[in-house]
Amino acid sequence: MRFSEVVGHGELKADLIKEVNQDHISHAQLFIGKPGYGTLPLALAFVQYMFCENKQENDSCGECQSCKKVAKLQHPDLHFSFPTVQTVSKIADGVISEWRELISESPYFDLNDWIKRMDPKERKPIIGKDESQEIIKKLNLRSYEGGYKVMMIWMAEEMNQSSANKLLKILEEPPGNTLFLLISENEETMLQTILSRTQKVRVPRIKMEDLSVYLRQHKNQSAGNADSIASRADGDLIEAMEFLGDHAEQDENREQFIQLMRVCYKKNVLEMMDWSEEISHKSREFQKVFLKYALHMFRQSLLKNYTEDTLTRVSDEEDAFLSKFARFITGNNIASFLETFSDAHYHIERNANPKILFTQLCFEVMRYIHKA
Repeated sequence: MRFSEVVGHGELKADLIKEVNQDHISHAQLFIGKPGYGTLPLALAFVQYMFCENKQENDSCGECQSCKKVAKLQHPDLHFSFPTVQTVSKIADGVISEWRELISESPYFDLNDWIKRMDPKERKPIIGKDESQEIIKKLNLRSYEGGYKVMMIWMAEEMNQSSANKLLKILEEPPGNTLFLLISENEETMLQTILSRTQKVRVPRIKMEDLSVYLRQHKNQSAGNADSIASRADGDLIEAMEFLGDHAEQDENREQFIQLMRVCYKKNVLEMMDWSEEISHKSREFQKVFLKYALHMFRQSLLKNYTEDTLTRVSDEEDAFLSKFARFITGNNIASFLETFSDAHYHIERNANPKILFTQLCFEVMRYIHKA
């Protein structure tokens, strides 16, 4: 993967390139950030640039044999470790073909996407002690091509304690020309002894402008839709892809939101019950996307009220609705709306009963909307 294929992060890319060109590569680095920010793509682009035989000023060439091998995830000196369901395979090599397949489709994926690809039963994966032994064995072998040996450990926080303890010595005193690239979404759950042995590379949210440009250029979105989706995604490309859908799905989210606000404002209990009944029969993924969409519309309403449209990021259709609706979202109720819809999203993710959840949501919206 080339740096040009990674969305945003111009400054971070430049720092990583500088690190290679100045030969100041730390032997153990921890990329920290949500998968949708691009932690894995950045690590892959970094490795490809490091192995590239014909480095360009701002990127790998993409044409040399080393670049082609890394792009296919088949370079003999690039090794991968990642969580596996132990009853499927105790080591990463047992499911490496599924791993390569998922990355080839898109390197922007999270742990849930990987679980679904690897295990139809969707059981919890870990990086266990057998995998740690494989890591040590691979890194004690000589480099095939005479340069660096790279061990990329994705979702390093999924290492159990015995696995992490086995790696402490080799992390602190690795064989020559060995590079560890650990990738983590949540460093707080990792052992302090692992953290203390790594140089941290914090990957921030993708800038909204960069995300919007990507959606326009690669996903054929209009400027208004791209800005609206980028604003909702909060710098996370995975979430942006969830919001993307087709135009019919985007329209349905908007219409569901408008209908909810109208029936609750009118205090029409029968229509509120009909609305909750309808959305409770939608897929759980649709319900999650709708709740995030609602949070976006509340925030945009507040921005419209207080910034005179200078900071709003909405489509033309959304702007037409907000011109009438935004006045109902004020400092008196915005915190209640945000908390209620965030909680609803949390509980839907954890398999709450949608009929009960959305019925309760309706009555809470009815209370809040009259507090403006």
